[in-house]
Amino acid sequence: MSDTGTISVLMVCLGNICRSPTAEATLQRQVQEAGLSAAITIDSAGTSNWHEGEPPDARSMRHAALRHYDLSTQRSRPVIAEDFARFDYILAMDRQNLRDLQLRCPPEHKHKLALFLGEGLRGYRDVPDPYEDGPAGFELVLDLCEEASARLLADLSARHLTDRPHG
Repeated sequence: MSDTGTISVLMVCLGNICRSPTAEATLQRQVQEAGLSAAITIDSAGTSNWHEGEPPDARSMRHAALRHYDLSTQRSRPVIAEDFARFDYILAMDRQNLRDLQLRCPPEHKHKLALFLGEGLRGYRDVPDPYEDGPAGFELVLDLCEEASARLLADLSARHLTDRPHG
């Protein structure tokens, strides 16, 4: 937990245009609904800078909007060296992105790195990249992100927020 008393979470995928923006939005909504916006901050980034400054993929935005998530204000950015110190949790969408993060992460921050889906969810360890898939791929990403966000929020609350009033 940071010196300000907030918990900071960074969601990471390759380009920061599909999976990590979706994960950011799903966790953000659940944090807001739980009245924990002052306690938990969320951001997203990519292991590459290919789409730096671009909004999320139009298909991601369209499918997210069907579930009342607004990704339109997000912009892709690459993971930077300062992120490893700044964030308490750095959660990769898949094992390749986790390996890429592990190669770049200073040893004193490696404990912050993990897979977003943890030990797995619905038989998945990785959030599948929907970029080359049709609508079903984007819907699966939303389903997995919603479920993993609920699990993550419960875990963060149990670890860090048990004595804190909600609101």
